[in-house]
Amino acid sequence: MSTFTPGTAAQCTTEVELSFSCRNLPYQDVMSKSDPMVVVYIKPFGEERWQEVHRTETIQNNHEPNFAKKFNVHYRFEEQQPLKFEVYDVDSNSTRLADHDFIGTASCSLANIVASGKVQLPLGQIRVSGDQPACIIVTAEELQNLKDEVWLEFHGQSLDKKNWLWWKSDPFLVFYKSTESGDFVVVHKTEVQHTTLNPRWHRFSLPVRSLCNGDYDRNIKVVCMSYRGNGDHSLIGEFYTTLRSLQRGPGAESTFPLISEKKKGRKNDYENSGQILLRFFELRKIHTFMDFLRGGTQLHCSIAIDFTGSNGNPTQPESLHFISPVQNKYEQAISAVGSIIQDYDSDKMFPVLGFGARLPPDGRVSHEFFVNMDSTNPYVQGIEGVLMAYRNCLTQIQLYGPTNFAPVINHVARFAQTYRDGSSYFILLILTDGVITDMPQTIEAIIAASSLPMSIIIVGIGTADFSAMETLDADTVALQSGGRRAQRDIVQFVPFSKFLNQGDARTARLRLAREVLAEVPTQFLGYMRHNNISPRPPTDQMVVLPPDPEQVRLS
Repeated sequence: MSTFTPGTAAQCTTEVELSFSCRNLPYQDVMSKSDPMVVVYIKPFGEERWQEVHRTETIQNNHEPNFAKKFNVHYRFEEQQPLKFEVYDVDSNSTRLADHDFIGTASCSLANIVASGKVQLPLGQIRVSGDQPACIIVTAEELQNLKDEVWLEFHGQSLDKKNWLWWKSDPFLVFYKSTESGDFVVVHKTEVQHTTLNPRWHRFSLPVRSLCNGDYDRNIKVVCMSYRGNGDHSLIGEFYTTLRSLQRGPGAESTFPLISEKKKGRKNDYENSGQILLRFFELRKIHTFMDFLRGGTQLHCSIAIDFTGSNGNPTQPESLHFISPVQNKYEQAISAVGSIIQDYDSDKMFPVLGFGARLPPDGRVSHEFFVNMDSTNPYVQGIEGVLMAYRNCLTQIQLYGPTNFAPVINHVARFAQTYRDGSSYFILLILTDGVITDMPQTIEAIIAASSLPMSIIIVGIGTADFSAMETLDADTVALQSGGRRAQRDIVQFVPFSKFLNQGDARTARLRLAREVLAEVPTQFLGYMRHNNISPRPPTDQMVVLPPDPEQVRLS
């Protein structure tokens, strides 16, 4: 459900949570069961291509998996929203789907799932035994607009022995929420605690809407299992509770006996299979991007421009830096992204950096210079000021090389280092035409910056090989170097060329800006949450905007 804000406009959408299960999957491995994963694709509006949007976790040795990782999507009544689901047997840690065994595929529209609430789709013509086809089950539930999350910690006590070799168990907990249809779907699994009957599972958090859809009295089922490597986990017991009950906190009322119905039916003197004790409970508000902006957090955008010789002689029409009455690709990217960013910048003063050029008066090569050619002040006024400084700079420098990113990343990181309290967040927009020549140093710089209030957007200009950029855009595998690992994903790479054939130039710029800025709010909130920063109270200061230039022109 979209946020209601009087006096504004919003798209008519409903947020839907999709849950996934598979049944009767075939054997793909010779010596064991398959390790399935579901990959979800959607066709973007007005396009014919499939775009990957989600991957579930991999469940080991299981032909009837219930996946905990959900996919949230905005359902639009007025649009056809085709979905495709592919199931793979995961064979390694590789993120390339080609490295895993393909099991099957199914497709339908989001409207089909929403209308039914729960659909079962055959995975092609695969049949494992008899007439039972391999299938995927997709369940849809509308999510309420909630900003709370719950933090929980559980311990176990005197659990049944399931590992007779060690007279212990390898217990873990599985949490299920009940749906409107009465079904239970998996929402969380704890880690496995090995060889113990008194486990202490790690503290974890869940959005309230994921756990019970905001209904504090909705049933929550908790199942305690003992892990087995072949995927055939052994049931210890289960119990039911509600968020309202858990809200009482640790104590006698939050000690839950585990019941195994099978064992209960066999033993007349059966009491329970152990107990689960709630050891920590806390409800926390989930703050949004808008909460921080309303609280006064400032966004600061720096722009870095590639002036290496591979862009071509700027006096020639084939150059990516050719200046003419029609904006070149660099100018189009600056205009598209900058025009959105500047709305969040109170003073609209932008520092603009250049790299890879020879500078006057002696032709020295620089990988970090001010594009306005003012050695003491890199700031220019507004996006028009950025474009003017860019054009003037081209007449004073010589394009050269190589393509080094680390200096400009470290330049912005020095500013971000001094504003770690949530009052400011820094965005570095890098416009480049080619392959990075200082990749190790760039990776080190990004890893160092990943702990700072900072995001890096890279826009590829032209048609060069940008495969190295995909490495930096670490959506699936975190950047690592020398034992150090990026604290969070802060890089978004987008090639401008992918938008050039999608309508007119204006449409291309709009699509570019939408994709380039898509990850910034998530990266922003990731920094704030990791550092336990809450937004300040909303400011009452009124912002006076200048007149609409179009209205001024017509008056």
